[in-house]
Amino acid sequence: MTPLSTGDPESIGGYTLLGRLGAGGMGVVYLGVSASGRQVAVKLARGPYAQEEEFRTRFRQEIAAARRVSGAFTAPVVDADPDADRPWMATLYVPGLNLAEVVEKDGPLSQRELRALGLGLTEALRDIHRAGLVHRDLKPRNVLMTEDGPRVIDFGISRASDHQSHTTTGRMIGTPPFMSPEQLAAPRDVTPASDVFSLGSLLVFAAVGTGPFDADSPYITGYQVVYGTPDLGGVPEALLGIVERCLDKDPAARPELTDIHRMLQALPESDVTESPKTGQSAKSRRCPTSRSAATTSADAATSAGKRRRARMLLTGLGAALAVAGLCVGVGVFVSDQNTTTASETAATATARAASLPDGWRPWRTKLRYDVKGVPLDYDSPGCVAEASALFCGGTGFTAARIDAASGRTLWRTGTRPQGVQPIGVRDGLVYVYEDPDDTTRRVVALDATTGHRRWQRDINKSEDPVLYDGGLLTLSPDHSSFVAYGPSGKELWRAPSLDEYCTPSALGGVPYALCSKATEPGQAPVELMKLGPGSLTGTARLPKKAEALGTVGGQPLFLAPQTAKDVYDAGYERPYNALLRVASETGQVRRIPLARPLTGAATLVDGVVYFVRSDGSVTAVSADSGKQLWQKVTDVESLSAPAVSATYKRVYFSNRFGRLLALDSRTGAEVWRTSALDDPGDKAQDYPPRVLLVKDAIVATAGDTAFSRSPHGPT
Repeated sequence: MTPLSTGDPESIGGYTLLGRLGAGGMGVVYLGVSASGRQVAVKLARGPYAQEEEFRTRFRQEIAAARRVSGAFTAPVVDADPDADRPWMATLYVPGLNLAEVVEKDGPLSQRELRALGLGLTEALRDIHRAGLVHRDLKPRNVLMTEDGPRVIDFGISRASDHQSHTTTGRMIGTPPFMSPEQLAAPRDVTPASDVFSLGSLLVFAAVGTGPFDADSPYITGYQVVYGTPDLGGVPEALLGIVERCLDKDPAARPELTDIHRMLQALPESDVTESPKTGQSAKSRRCPTSRSAATTSADAATSAGKRRRARMLLTGLGAALAVAGLCVGVGVFVSDQNTTTASETAATATARAASLPDGWRPWRTKLRYDVKGVPLDYDSPGCVAEASALFCGGTGFTAARIDAASGRTLWRTGTRPQGVQPIGVRDGLVYVYEDPDDTTRRVVALDATTGHRRWQRDINKSEDPVLYDGGLLTLSPDHSSFVAYGPSGKELWRAPSLDEYCTPSALGGVPYALCSKATEPGQAPVELMKLGPGSLTGTARLPKKAEALGTVGGQPLFLAPQTAKDVYDAGYERPYNALLRVASETGQVRRIPLARPLTGAATLVDGVVYFVRSDGSVTAVSADSGKQLWQKVTDVESLSAPAVSATYKRVYFSNRFGRLLALDSRTGAEVWRTSALDDPGDKAQDYPPRVLLVKDAIVATAGDTAFSRSPHGPT
């Protein structure tokens, strides 16, 4: 609570005002006290809105709605005057943080707490619906977490279920992340099933810390609510079925409140899992805030100073009720100015226990290993990982195994730098390059545990081999054939290569060849050819300079350039205006237009294409629809390709100087960043940065330095 300001009234409707609990665009909420000592939260409309008849109508509607519902699950209306010069309403002062504040302060709720919350909210909604109302704005800030269960507040945009509405034509009311699809599409046609959908979204927020449709803008969020699939990662298995049914797009398919109540009652009442932050059982992890405050007040009765402190604590807790009711009549996309931001809720998620290599701690190590007499002017160091194994190369040695927990070098092999990172690691083998002379290149399979050489094969010097689901795919030294090798080094099969420019590729684990009749890459249309024993089968013809990304739903995905013209201006980045999806069985190419041409290095991860520009801007696009999911303009230049954490819903980047950046993978909001390394080496400007994950630990390279950091960021 803050002191009264100049211009604030000293009393309203016979209630003496003690201070401000909160303020919003349309009103101010005060803590008041009656002559008998009863504390109330008094909401007073701002002067300009008092002159609007629509606002007064909504104010009357809120008062009438709140009075129709039992006070057992709401903050009861004590007094009101909607016809005063400045309309006001007094509700019983209910101490307690709102749900958004509880999650922000203590993290997502335990399963036991989720069960209690769900039961309380279904009972509250049952009373609201019995009164003939649809709440229409059930969100975390409208749920007070009190000693005797949740209280639903703010009936400013509720409406009768008989569809009588005071909503202005063309204006949608609500909070997008917690609205139902029908509320966004046809706000006059909402039914009690709309509140059930909002209940599902709210339970996801309470369980995870973010809503199932969160995005960077309310417009994208609204689109996700209507058409998107909810993100239910992190929701406890026991609650998942309930939430999925509540979030059905079809209102008629959602369960009744009595069914939800029955399903919640069937969940275990106890919760013995450990709190990731305290190590205490979830039973004792958090007591309701109002109970703590009340206990503090009782225990402090022997000291006037302590009594004052308890009084102030309770006053602060009541601000949730006050502020939550300020947004009467605000349009949908500005109605929840107090909603927790994506970065704030994402910060809560980082409190979860990370899965790190055993004994992990932050580390940093120099990859450079100068060998006497060998020039060390090379280009592209980097690391690859499998499970908890980390292998790095390209900076003074052919390859080395680095302990992912400490950064200690476990083994090192080779005496000549190769200029590239290892090819990959699989089945206990790490595949690396060897260049014994200027005309020969080999692929070498090393034992991942010991570094001992298991086998080697000569390959084409100009084309990189790739790992596919059955082995290692290479191009023969004379360009005449593709050769596949198994883990033992045995040749599995050969396929003819065309008398043109061809390179091996693996898309979705399937071996392909990308061929062009031009003598230089990118100078002719690309032929996608499927490879197999003795066969090279044409699959699809793609435009000049089309870029392979990977697969979506088992189908190869490419980027289509807006122009294939070669431009040699400094800083030029080729624009792409469509995705090309190839049906591998028929070769049919489906063009998926992008909303606008995009530039930057493109990476496909988990159905999302990330475009990373050299200036630090990142754009995420759905690989399925081509729709832009979000865009973030950062001030961190020269970012690496992304590494995506499904656990934390983060996208991680490194830059050339070792600065790490974490964005929320759902919204693009910045979650955290680190400072640059104090000395990344003298090749920082020359080497491209890289970042990957070993379990949840972040491993990055900058210059000739490798380092590892926690997913929790700089804190």
